[in-house]
Amino acid sequence: MAESAGNGCAVHCAAEGTASMPSNTTTDGSAHVRRVRSVVHGRLNAGSRDPHRGEQPGRDQYSRDQYSRDQYSSITRSWVRCLHEYRLDPGSRGEPQVVDPAELRERQERLAGVQAVAKVEMANLYQQLAGSGYAIVLTDAEGVLLNYFGDPGFTHAASRSGLMQGAVWSERAQGTNGMGTCLVERRPVTVHQDEHYLSRHIGLSCAGAPIFDHHGEVVAALDASGESRLAQQHTLALVSMSVQMIENRVFLDQFRHDYILRFHNRPEFIGTLSEGAIALSPEGKVLAATRYALFQLGIARPADIVGRDIVGIFNSSFAGLVDSTVRRAFHAVPIFHIKTGARFYGVMLPPVAPPAGHRGAGRSELKPALFAEQAAASPLDALHAGDAAMVANVRTAKRTLERNVALLLRGETGTGKELFARAVHRSGPRADKPFVAINCAALPEPLIESELFGYRAGAFTGASKDGARGKLLQANGGTLFLDEIGDMPVTLQARLLRVLEEREVQPLGSETPVPLDIRVISATHCDLPQKIAEGHFREDLYYRLQGLTILLPPLRERTDRRELILRIAREEVEAGSAIELDVPLLAFLERQRWPGNLRQLRHLLRAMLALRDDDVLTLHDLPAEYRAASAATIGTEAPPAGDLNPLENAERKALIEELQRHSWNISIVARRLNMSRNTLYRKVQRLNIQNPEKALH
Repeated sequence: MAESAGNGCAVHCAAEGTASMPSNTTTDGSAHVRRVRSVVHGRLNAGSRDPHRGEQPGRDQYSRDQYSRDQYSSITRSWVRCLHEYRLDPGSRGEPQVVDPAELRERQERLAGVQAVAKVEMANLYQQLAGSGYAIVLTDAEGVLLNYFGDPGFTHAASRSGLMQGAVWSERAQGTNGMGTCLVERRPVTVHQDEHYLSRHIGLSCAGAPIFDHHGEVVAALDASGESRLAQQHTLALVSMSVQMIENRVFLDQFRHDYILRFHNRPEFIGTLSEGAIALSPEGKVLAATRYALFQLGIARPADIVGRDIVGIFNSSFAGLVDSTVRRAFHAVPIFHIKTGARFYGVMLPPVAPPAGHRGAGRSELKPALFAEQAAASPLDALHAGDAAMVANVRTAKRTLERNVALLLRGETGTGKELFARAVHRSGPRADKPFVAINCAALPEPLIESELFGYRAGAFTGASKDGARGKLLQANGGTLFLDEIGDMPVTLQARLLRVLEEREVQPLGSETPVPLDIRVISATHCDLPQKIAEGHFREDLYYRLQGLTILLPPLRERTDRRELILRIAREEVEAGSAIELDVPLLAFLERQRWPGNLRQLRHLLRAMLALRDDDVLTLHDLPAEYRAASAATIGTEAPPAGDLNPLENAERKALIEELQRHSWNISIVARRLNMSRNTLYRKVQRLNIQNPEKALH
């Protein structure tokens, strides 16, 4: 994990044949600078002559990847980065970089959920270290100090060292330090006194640990810094425990409106730091998992578990887990890991506010409007239900809300580019101002100029006697959305570029330009660089519109398809109705290729809801053109709910998936499941499973 004083840089320096001194001794600045350069250069020279590596590049070519693979301390790796990647002078005495108050507030608001939990744990940690001269510090993922609990005896030293709100403690800015280095190394580290890279920090002792979110991304760092002359290893242990507590509590808070399975291989450890937690949808699909859940299940990345059915992880169905924990008054019940057979004990916690209309795993009930229990924090958050690409897109868009950065949205037709643009507008400071959308492909070419720029009365034959303001002026103060910008005529592109550059518009027939204050968001399904190469789109306009490009994934590639289907259906349900989608229909919709993407899905659901004969939508409610495709799902339709118990339903679902995976080849599936063909045939018959091709005949 991290190096103690006895395992610190002094030992590594001696091992590398360079001069060193005890790590608990404070050196003067010049001696420290010489020592840093000696260690780094000695390390790189040694790396270039390593006989076990064969021919090695010279010192100047020594790459970060090479030394990252070496079995040296995080301190040594950090020093090499500081000198050769960041070009930092170890003797630098410059003032610490501090962000302005507005940016600090923005960063604090961005991590509001983490901060609310972290403050409690920081106070607890401060109490545990009270009197030791430590300050407890929280930074964001870029090393900007957000919050600070300081020991009164350390206040002066803290301000002198730059431990203040808004100070940037990234490794690139402050060299090797507990906060910045743990963010780069992605693990807890201790940086004791002269293990710091900059000589001005060699009086500090730091213990920092990164805080991860449920996507596996570093979102913050917790650090304890002080002037202790002893590198106390228990300080890092306390910091790491606090980080673990923060991660667990943030996870439980974020998914409090979902089902959460808490588990451990010892029942008495459920509810402690080392428990695993998995958030589940009402259909039993994994939404997210904590780091300790992944560790206990032997899963490397969060993406490897998200979207999986709980039946494929433990030997119990979702309904079975809910039922068994309720019957046992929320005491732990034994569950077995499918892959390894390991025994765990789990407790399924229900949502704080149960999902509206939840009736078990057989159907998904729809009520008007969006999920009340999963109300989005902003209109942008409502655009996804957990898909990684869309989460990243939303996160990127949020960072531009206050910056007035031009956005270029790319994606296939129907992927929701205008919805995304409207969400950006409604989430930002211009939300109460106009949002004006123009489809550049739909306007007749002779009218585009007057539609965009407006005109003065009598500007041309047929012009309105009162003139017209034009779309640009209508959007003044708000957002202008240029859809299908790739289809704008080249002759008009030059004038649009001039308007965007000069931020003023001159209506046709007018001699007086009007100041313009708009945010521009454009969208296209075209390959604009290709159109530039063909001479159909101006390169200078492209770079003016492309402040930032956001690629919207097609529906077929999104991992949150099921949730989107339910969400869009909810939006289309009329007030006062309670509609349900049965499982076979949901499965069919989820498997479609959707060439028309979200637009095609919405129109299909709208038609089905309008023409329905019952409040439960099934495969039979599909329009004729879809019904033929749905015939392939006949073999997977669930039998009546009363015929099978929850465990048999789960077994049936798993067996159907295995049969489909191997094209209904009974022999192959029987071998994979370690059973005879006759046993498998009996299971198929008992569970009422039919080969869809035979069913069609």
